Amino acid sequence: MKTEPSPVGAFRLIVTGGGTGGHTYPALTAVRTLQARLAAEGRALDVLWVGTADGLEARVAAAEGIAFEAVATGKLRRSSNPLKMLSPANIKDMGRVPLGVAQARSIISRFRPDVVLATGGYVAVPVGLAARLCHRPLVVHEQTVRLGLANRTLAPRATRVAVSSESTLPLLPEAARGAAVVTGNPVRPEVLAGHADKAVQALGLHGFDRALPTIYVTGGAQGSQQINTLVSGVLPWLLERANVIHQCGPANVTDLRHQAAGLPQSLTGRYYLAGFVGPELPDVLALADVVVSRSGAGTLAELTALGKAAVFVPLATSAGGEQEHNARHLQEAGAAVALVGEVGPEDLRQAVASLLADPGRRVEVAERARALGRPDAADRLVDVVLSAVG
Repeated sequence: MKTEPSPVGAFRLIVTGGGTGGHTYPALTAVRTLQARLAAEGRALDVLWVGTADGLEARVAAAEGIAFEAVATGKLRRSSNPLKMLSPANIKDMGRVPLGVAQARSIISRFRPDVVLATGGYVAVPVGLAARLCHRPLVVHEQTVRLGLANRTLAPRATRVAVSSESTLPLLPEAARGAAVVTGNPVRPEVLAGHADKAVQALGLHGFDRALPTIYVTGGAQGSQQINTLVSGVLPWLLERANVIHQCGPANVTDLRHQAAGLPQSLTGRYYLAGFVGPELPDVLALADVVVSRSGAGTLAELTALGKAAVFVPLATSAGGEQEHNARHLQEAGAAVALVGEVGPEDLRQAVASLLADPGRRVEVAERARALGRPDAADRLVDVVLSAVG
């Protein structure tokens, strides 16, 4: 792909990272924020996203009109058994990293970025290594409380390391600590701008009792069978005490709608079931008093920035047990309730009960969550990116 000449005085940025929304959307938010910052100064941003051809980042870049180039990369399948790390799949994939570094080095030499921003995921490794080989400033951003494998590799080589939590600093390689700064995890500005009344109008929630608290249940875009089962097991009890917006995943709507048909007529108006919540999400979050969800880094960033009381049901299979670590971190700060291990409907009932019955406790948990939030994280990260220019 031929890179077009940049406008005179344009800031040139290569961004890399992806594979999941947790790596991709913070990068996109940082790009949007940097673009707005530069525009206010009368400057342009010339940005190139380097990722994998079939990754989420390729689709996001195309939708946003961001130039994109692909490089080869390999996925390291982790195991507590060192011998299993030497699996044929690992050896094959890791053999692709040198090719990716060579491809990225060519791209960087041609594009000549002022800064390379890496937000994690396997593709960030070859691009980050190539940035250092090309003597270009490298800024690494870590979204999770603990350090991801890609960023652990790149951190000692980075010009600056931006982390989302103070508790991450001691986990950094010693060589990277002097370059580290706490920025938080960028949150899409639209998430922070919701209005509760708009959710009522957009979703037709006219059967909701606004004198009762509202619970938003979500398992992510595809839904969570585990969370759906927990909620179904206590749904009548919940609806006697709260309104419920349940984002269950498109594949689960039919079965859950059939179950909901058996609810007492007096409760049905308080239950809103949806396969997916799209543009209305900021308004739904504004309406919610309690959120029941997974505990990925992006979810934590949004809910703490908004100051929401949450009950987290971590995804047990998340890389390195990251979601459980996130949930426990907030629970230890009194900023959420974490349900880990073998969890049943009764566990969810007990976790939600005190938040519904005691508005004072609900407010306290929400305020402690807000104290951990960093709604200005994108601006802080942009500050770091700009400061890395030599």
